[in-house]
Amino acid sequence: MKANNPQLKSWISVPENSDFPIQNIPFGIAKFGKKTFVATRIGNTIIDLHKIAKLGYFDVDAEVFNSQKLNKMMLLGKQFTRQVRNEISDIFNIENTATQENPKIQEALLNITEVTMLMPVRVGDYTDFYSSEQHAYNVGCMFRDPNNALLPNWKHIPVGYHGRSSSIVVSGTPIHRPKGQQRPNDNEPPVFGPCKLLDFELEMAFVTYKGKPMGKSISTKEAEDYIFGMCLLNDWSARDIQKWEYVPLGPFLAKNFASSISPWIVTLDALEPFRVAGPVQDPKVFEYLEYEGNKHIDIKLQVAIQPENTSEKVVSNSNYKYMYWNMNQQLAHHTVNGCNINAGDMMASGTISGNDESAYGSMLEISWKGTKSVKMNDGSERKFILDNDTVIMRGYAEKEGVRVGFGEVVTKVLA
Repeated sequence: MKANNPQLKSWISVPENSDFPIQNIPFGIAKFGKKTFVATRIGNTIIDLHKIAKLGYFDVDAEVFNSQKLNKMMLLGKQFTRQVRNEISDIFNIENTATQENPKIQEALLNITEVTMLMPVRVGDYTDFYSSEQHAYNVGCMFRDPNNALLPNWKHIPVGYHGRSSSIVVSGTPIHRPKGQQRPNDNEPPVFGPCKLLDFELEMAFVTYKGKPMGKSISTKEAEDYIFGMCLLNDWSARDIQKWEYVPLGPFLAKNFASSISPWIVTLDALEPFRVAGPVQDPKVFEYLEYEGNKHIDIKLQVAIQPENTSEKVVSNSNYKYMYWNMNQQLAHHTVNGCNINAGDMMASGTISGNDESAYGSMLEISWKGTKSVKMNDGSERKFILDNDTVIMRGYAEKEGVRVGFGEVVTKVLA
């Protein structure tokens, strides 16, 4: 893919270890003054794609980029996205002196400090999977036993549930501690009040293009044609509320109060160089879940907790490649019954945990159901998330000197 060439350099300055070299070219929604527009980013420079399109680039009505969400652009499909990425790569290539000296193009450039990043996508439907084997095993050990940790269906189907899209918010949006029913003592009646066991879940999510008509399914071979890109996702979870309510229909108030995402959608094309082999899936999966090639992606992930008025403490270093079920399988399973998907649907991975304790993707696992605490840099301790804590998630892929990342998803918890 032309835009992925690791030799490319941009005439826009890119700081060392930036998540946003010219090989990334993610898409987001930025606000500058009273104007909201589709943007991309190189280094710390935000590029107003509406202004670029009005100069005659992209061979499309410029109003596609004069939008408060990416959905209008996504409706034009994968080939259009690929065309736009390649053209942006050409415009800002260090060898393109004509564009560098064009004052109209310079007018489309803003510093990251000058803009506010907004919710990138109008999420129509939201599905949350449960696709990390180590996470599922850890939870099963805590609430059942190691010999019965994975439920009988887990290695046969990519387990998931339909979540709440209205409460998905962009990085920088504070959330409030949820209230609900809990039953802390199994021998006593339930109580009502603020959640006492608030947790993060380290996840990634993919966003879809418009799918097939209702009644048609998407195969693992076709799946990538229907996936626009990915972002970081923090699936906030109220563990005490969840424990009481999840039987028999699964999570409800424990999950629907908030999910936080990073503002940039990194295209699947940009992540192509970082693909790796997935785990051997045993037992053998059904034919509709079989796939060819490397469909997992090596994305380094990190979670930090920052108590108020002090420095952050890293509590997890994980990796998206630890997933058992990949995106192609998730989308194929989601649609095998004829379920239709729309442009802007979001599908989350489920908590991503590795085999080592340092790679666990939730405080439920890190604290092992509250039996262990993690010391913060100010001397305080955490088993779960407290009021005024800020949770920060980061992610990037790196290979052959090229780093393609997602930035951060940062969320403060209010009472």
